[in-house]
Amino acid sequence: MGLLDEDIWQGRIFTGEWTGTSGQAAVVEPATGAELGRVGVATAEDVTSAALRAANAQRAWAATPYQQRAAVLRRAAALWREHAAELGDWLARESGSAQAKVEFELHMAEQECLEAAALPSHPLGEVLPSEQDRLSMSRRVPAGVVTVIAPFNAPLILSLRSVAPALALGNAVLLKPDPRTAVIGGVALARVFEEAGLPAGVLQVLPGGAEVGEALIVDPHVRVISFTGSTAVGRRIGELAGRHLKRAHLELGGNSALLVLEDADLEAAASAGAWGSFFHQGQICMVSGRHLVHEAVYEQYLDLLVAKADALRVGDPARERVDLGPIIDATQRDRVHGLVTRSVEAGAQVLAGGRYEDLFYRPTVLAGIDLDTPAYAEEVFGPVAPVLPVRSAEHAVDLAASSEYGLSLGILTGDPVRGLALAERVPSGVVHVNDQTISDEANAPFGGVLASGTGARFGGAAANIEAFTETRWVTVRGGVAPYPF
Repeated sequence: MGLLDEDIWQGRIFTGEWTGTSGQAAVVEPATGAELGRVGVATAEDVTSAALRAANAQRAWAATPYQQRAAVLRRAAALWREHAAELGDWLARESGSAQAKVEFELHMAEQECLEAAALPSHPLGEVLPSEQDRLSMSRRVPAGVVTVIAPFNAPLILSLRSVAPALALGNAVLLKPDPRTAVIGGVALARVFEEAGLPAGVLQVLPGGAEVGEALIVDPHVRVISFTGSTAVGRRIGELAGRHLKRAHLELGGNSALLVLEDADLEAAASAGAWGSFFHQGQICMVSGRHLVHEAVYEQYLDLLVAKADALRVGDPARERVDLGPIIDATQRDRVHGLVTRSVEAGAQVLAGGRYEDLFYRPTVLAGIDLDTPAYAEEVFGPVAPVLPVRSAEHAVDLAASSEYGLSLGILTGDPVRGLALAERVPSGVVHVNDQTISDEANAPFGGVLASGTGARFGGAAANIEAFTETRWVTVRGGVAPYPF
């Protein structure tokens, strides 16, 4: 029996055991439209009982010796590697991931668990000086129950980067995967941690819609919400969390700039630019959404990027070797094409792509744009590269900084010191000099600023400990303190 054998999860949710529920949703393969199975859909009532179960299970899990918690995470890391072929097939079929994306996600899944396995042995706090005769300490303690709401585009990474550290630090987790990728983004995590020996109830997986998401935020047992998704939804989650006095860690949208300066290696720059805009069909929050190219090299860069786009293979990643798979669904495809169409109507020129068949959208390069061109001004979340000439490096920096978003920034230049200095002038949670805008490592802090989120709340020991623990002040005396009352 495979790790994701459908007899285990078909029509069920995971509450520490596989439980039947009143609703089901089809698991659809974007490339073919075929139904791959039916996943259980939770209700608000399921959330209420799951949150109580999680709160009860969390206390025992937090009291578990740290070596045992770390061992569960290490076993989980090994399971991602052991079942890579099966999991990779699900990534390709359910999320439309091409092979490079599959390999990236599976590698990151293993690394997220290995990094998390080191967290339980981190120092829990520090000794503080006190003006009184007592031992004074600050301690880090688990937050309690954590809700994780994850998107469809990188379902393993964007679930695990919160689930793994939260579990390692002694919390219980309620995970709501996107219903479109509920198997690889939800069932897979449940099965891996179940096989790794995580106690029942510490992780529960509750696919569902907005009603389930709201219930997972407002339930009184939940203390922290970790959300990755659009800025519009993130604003609503932040408002709801604030009203209920919950901490919300929000990693939101972006429209990241890639600066190509006059001294850049243009062959390498075009390759980086193509990857930054077309990786996973552009369905990545860090995608290079604005190519700001020095006018001295603009035409040459444009020609090279168009050649890259025209050469890329688009098709079914589960059945052929391709560079781009399908867009996740028709709604997203139509949004992407609508932005391209409106951009052309506003004067943009399509130099590559701009067309689709079913959910397969060709990598697209747009020229003749200005600051109001829809595909430049808005987050596309599709394989579209708007290219704009700039007069100077200073002009490029000014345009890069003019966006409401602040997620990632790439600067390509022959002078990396100059690139680093220019990056200081652009609000951004992530900066890459001589690289494109998409990158992730489990030990590195990650998060956006401005409309891209609430800062680095993911990745790295410091960010994860800050995100998923509370700070407690503790004092100890040898005897009861005397008072004048």
